[in-house]
Amino acid sequence: MEAVSKTKATEHTGKLRTVDIRPGVCILSVLRHLNYRPWFAMAEFVDNSLESFMRHQEELKQVEKQKYRLAVAIEYDSRDGGQLIIRDNAAGIYESEYARAFRPAEIPPDRSGLAEFGMGMKSAACWFARNWTVRTKALDEPVERTVSFDILKIVKDRIEELTIHSKPARESAHFTEITLQGLHRSLHGKTLAKIKEHLASIYRVFIRDGTLKLTIDGDVLSYSEPAILKAPYYKKPHDGAIIWRKDINFDLGGGQRAWGFAALRATASTTHAGFALFRRNRLIQGSADEGYRPEAIFGHTNSYRYQRLFGELHLEGFEVSHTKDGFRWEGHEEVFLSLLKEYLEQEPVPLLAQAEGFRVRPKRKDIKQAAAEAVRETAETVQATAAQSLELASAEANAGEKRLDKKLKPASLVAKQVIREIKWRSKKWRITIDLADDPGIGEWLTLTSDLASEAEGRIGIRLSLAHPFMERFAGATGESIEPLLRVAIAIALSEVAARASGVRKASVIRRSVNELLRECLSEQISEEGA
Repeated sequence: MEAVSKTKATEHTGKLRTVDIRPGVCILSVLRHLNYRPWFAMAEFVDNSLESFMRHQEELKQVEKQKYRLAVAIEYDSRDGGQLIIRDNAAGIYESEYARAFRPAEIPPDRSGLAEFGMGMKSAACWFARNWTVRTKALDEPVERTVSFDILKIVKDRIEELTIHSKPARESAHFTEITLQGLHRSLHGKTLAKIKEHLASIYRVFIRDGTLKLTIDGDVLSYSEPAILKAPYYKKPHDGAIIWRKDINFDLGGGQRAWGFAALRATASTTHAGFALFRRNRLIQGSADEGYRPEAIFGHTNSYRYQRLFGELHLEGFEVSHTKDGFRWEGHEEVFLSLLKEYLEQEPVPLLAQAEGFRVRPKRKDIKQAAAEAVRETAETVQATAAQSLELASAEANAGEKRLDKKLKPASLVAKQVIREIKWRSKKWRITIDLADDPGIGEWLTLTSDLASEAEGRIGIRLSLAHPFMERFAGATGESIEPLLRVAIAIALSEVAARASGVRKASVIRRSVNELLRECLSEQISEEGA
């Protein structure tokens, strides 16, 4: 993104009414068929947030007097067709960038960053959903803007311009919130868990150095470094232990270079060994359980090196695919692997030889301890058989409690957490309310609990104190906020009850309330005849 001076930015008064999305409107309908994996599609939004942060970090740090850190929050709601929200506190989209930001296949003038193809947000949004909205406030501009895409309508009616809805906002505010609705793909259970694991792996460099705080449904993502093998060389078992890690740095010529490290895992893994390949500090290939393990180096899947060798390699001068999930080697992979293998085999730390020859021999006391543990567990299993159903019910209740607690971690600034317990329709309900103070949150009321927790009478909601409706009507005392809090509880509880009664798309009312409060009911309503 282009840097915008404060003097220039403050001249903007919201006169930008439409954005031209020509040419390439017909492209939008086919983007849902791109060969994305969910985590790489989601990564497109995070890339844009990082790009905005890196281009404007000096201005952002000047505005935020405390230590500033880029925060990207992803929230998924499976109800009624699904909703996905991606929110950041980066610099926002400036007025001068609108034509490029929303026009398909518009190549940015500077391709040296993470947003290099001009398609990331559009591609990922269309891949995920039929309808999506971008609400953004650029730093130092006095206007908040919203643009909405209805892909079916755009393609059917051949719409070439989209309306921009503008409203005044504090110049110091800065955020972008992308809301995707009518999802083509659900992100249940294992898929969501894999997305968390892969995104933590993809952005490990930015997470590790403190640049990025990335959350999904309130869970802060972190990357755990594998423990590195420390042991003697297997050919010299009586020599001192070696840390089996070495730096890698070689030049392929023609502006192509590789650098990083390679090592052996202390504990072998058939799923999480392998190399992670980076470009511009963002992982391109080899995330999580999809490590880059070419046979020329790792051998067959049953080899020992296949289970122990891992590392991080940063590549320069190589192009990547449009979905940024693989390198375009263009005939250079063989040379790259040949040089890499040469480095891995070099003394005094011959990684490949050690990976093949080293064997872990368990100590006698460890064998005894493992055997005793196995006997104890077997005995306990036999003794517990009679009470199996009772213990299972207890375990499920505890697991549900943990799921709810995890789900309700706030994804943004939280001013306070409130818990209410009420009895309604002969059932006790426990409602946990997060009061969030973040202008980047567009929804007045968000339901944060999962379906299993709701069935057990535990509901989680988030109420935005920075919402324009709250700023206008809530006041500054607990007495003035309490009535609105109770209305929010009533809406959330009614939705849960309706869904339990078989009502389809029960969340439509809450989402409509959110839209009405933001778009219509936060301002003065003119009276007829006044």
